[in-house]
Amino acid sequence: MTLAPVENLVRALGRLPGLGRRSAGRAALALLREPERLLEPLALALRDAQAGVCACARCGAFTVRDANPCALCTDATRDGATVCVVEEAADVVTMEASGAFRGRYHVLAGKLSPVRHCGPEKLRIAELKDRIAKEGFGEVLLALSTDMEGDATAGYIVETLRAFPSAESPVRVTRLAFGLPADSGVSYSDPLTLRRAIMHRCPA
Repeated sequence: MTLAPVENLVRALGRLPGLGRRSAGRAALALLREPERLLEPLALALRDAQAGVCACARCGAFTVRDANPCALCTDATRDGATVCVVEEAADVVTMEASGAFRGRYHVLAGKLSPVRHCGPEKLRIAELKDRIAKEGFGEVLLALSTDMEGDATAGYIVETLRAFPSAESPVRVTRLAFGLPADSGVSYSDPLTLRRAIMHRCPA
């Protein structure tokens, strides 16, 4: 007999990246065996995250609700001339861990994918153009995956910004230099690889 609450817990954990059905089952049983040490703190942390964490209204990275825009957007010591475009909010954390980029960020919230029915209108590309116009970025650094969808997204952004904000002075668009593994993304790269890629970025 399968207990519905246990099955629901396994199913919920199984939706997390890196956890298959078997791993989710082991994690669920570990939580249930030690509810006071594992389950209750996890439940509290999840409730706190749900209540207190949101997307930055400006860049789309993770922030707390009482600091929105986030610290990366309001830090006056960062380079306001360059914006790094990433796919997901988690990529901002990875880029910051490299220590090599000191500009602003912009999260697309995905990448172009016909299979997942994700077109340009579902990405934060219009918001990127609005920020370029308002904040005056001179360079847009594309830190996107090196798979087909990431390349397609980068190509679309390059074409979109080719004569933006004006044909006389278009914004400079660059991509991370080779160094990221093929068919991989920013979130899976180590800080040293990211540092080299940032330091040797090239025109898109």
